[in-house]
Amino acid sequence: MSSTVRKIYLVIVLVVTLWIGTKAQSGCTRALVGLSPCLNYVSGNSSTPSSSCCSQLSSVVQSQPQCLCSLLNGGASSLGITINQTLALALPNVCNVQTPPLSRCNDANGGTTVATPASSPAEPPEDYSDEVPDSDIPSGNNKN
Repeated sequence: MSSTVRKIYLVIVLVVTLWIGTKAQSGCTRALVGLSPCLNYVSGNSSTPSSSCCSQLSSVVQSQPQCLCSLLNGGASSLGITINQTLALALPNVCNVQTPPLSRCNDANGGTTVATPASSPAEPPEDYSDEVPDSDIPSGNNKN
């Protein structure tokens, strides 16, 4: 019974913290919450992932693979969930799911990483910046 309570607690913590942690990436929230069947495996509580875990992983990889970056780039620890990184990185192999290389999470093209927004404004093309309205850019200088 304590195992069931533990699982429920982990799912609740995951849902709440993913919602808070990925608020800016709202499209990833559903994808990451969908990976909750994988919690037992990636936290070391199960020796093999469930079939629903592998199915959900496959769905996320096909629809939003970039969402996995936020979880693998240390997002799990900031969510208050202990995840074994070795098991998390082994999950695609264990589930027989082909994923993009992990190095893409650190590329400038991986728009969901925390470091990416800092590199985006560095060299905005003139034509592109003219199309972006000031109201979409939070700025204390232009609006206040």
